[in-house]
Amino acid sequence: MNGMAHAVESDYLVVGAGAAGMAFVDALIDHDPDARVILVDRRAGAGGHWLDAYPFVRLHQASEFYGVASTHLGTGRVQTAGPEAGLHERATGAEVTAYYAKVLDDRLLASGRVAFYPGHEHLGGGTLRSLDTGETVDVRVRRVVDARYLSPDIPATTPPPFAVDDGARVVPVGALPSLELSRMPARWVVVGSGKTATDACIWLLAQGVDPDAICWVRPRDPWMLNRAVIQPDPAIFLGMAADLLASAAEATSPDDLFLRLEDHGIVLRVDRSVTPTMAKTPTLAQWELDELRTIENVVRLGHIRRAMPDRLLLDRGEAVTGRGSVVVHCAAPGLKYSPLVPIWDETITLQPIRTGFPCFGAALAGFVEATRGDDAEKNALCPPTPYSNTPTDWMAMQVLGNRASLSFGAVPEIRAWANTTVLNPSRIGPDDMDRADVADAVARLKRNAPAGVARMAELSGPYAA
Repeated sequence: MNGMAHAVESDYLVVGAGAAGMAFVDALIDHDPDARVILVDRRAGAGGHWLDAYPFVRLHQASEFYGVASTHLGTGRVQTAGPEAGLHERATGAEVTAYYAKVLDDRLLASGRVAFYPGHEHLGGGTLRSLDTGETVDVRVRRVVDARYLSPDIPATTPPPFAVDDGARVVPVGALPSLELSRMPARWVVVGSGKTATDACIWLLAQGVDPDAICWVRPRDPWMLNRAVIQPDPAIFLGMAADLLASAAEATSPDDLFLRLEDHGIVLRVDRSVTPTMAKTPTLAQWELDELRTIENVVRLGHIRRAMPDRLLLDRGEAVTGRGSVVVHCAAPGLKYSPLVPIWDETITLQPIRTGFPCFGAALAGFVEATRGDDAEKNALCPPTPYSNTPTDWMAMQVLGNRASLSFGAVPEIRAWANTTVLNPSRIGPDDMDRADVADAVARLKRNAPAGVARMAELSGPYAA
């Protein structure tokens, strides 16, 4: 069969079985009883980058915000012990991959309307090729859905973005648990400013590594969201949004806004003496922040250009690390910043719609695709929203996400669906309708939104155009 071709027919070819592809297909088949889907991925199963993630990874947000609309990830449990008591559970990487395997088998394939082609690459159009045998598959479909447009780059599958000399020891973050820490040298060098780097630092500290034995290379200092206010409770989440918009209305610059948000407990930074220039804003808990602040050896000389056996060459100088030091590669780009394009065109290109919650956006796109026929209407209802990188484009992301929420939220059918799925952080469920604290949060949000959004649009300029 090597190199031979066969043909199959379906309604949709969805390229990518990660978080976006799975959420889209789940919502599509739930609301279009006739839709047939071929789902393809280069990996051997569903789950996307989670299949390659480091062993100690966890969701940085509550489990309820992640996955597909039809099937909860986790139980909705509020933790009662430990440093995150009072916060909703966060799934481990193993729990996420098991969840996607179950959704694929018990939900998608069991429907009889989804066929899965693992270990296949998409060659364009309707052609797939097996990575194992080279056999090609001619897929005849009405629509192709690109669920990999914003697929993240992670250290496990991305080489270090710097040269590595002979004798320098550089390992991806996922290799840490396989190392014998007791035989390791005295110095660990963690490279990166985002969630993966903070996870690596927290893991090393949890294994008993002395904070003074860790050198943290942070090319940029990050702003992070306080996990305590990103919770699946409308009084908390909508109250946070109301405070954010009130702060935005008074802000004089992007940096000033973040300082105001810090005062409100919405965002966090590791070093209060440094103004962060990065705002990808994963969530962080206070206990993690306290741990990270014990690491005092921080290198801020830009990005690494070269790792040598006893030192690092960076944009603005050198940092001596000592012979035998282990450099922990956490410097993959992560979020992808491809240009925004209409979601519905010749190809359906999945992108976030509501700020910061890609699973909800993909599920929303699946619902809208299933329930509406005109692509122009779909694009008007669901304009894409970018990921953020800096404080300025974080403000633009908020503006565009707010506009998108107003667009799809104005349609009663979509609003009713959105209030049924826990993927939606703004969901107000039946049990929440009569809560006074929810009513107060909603009232403040409506009152603060016009001025807050207008001010962020003004300060972010062309980014929010």
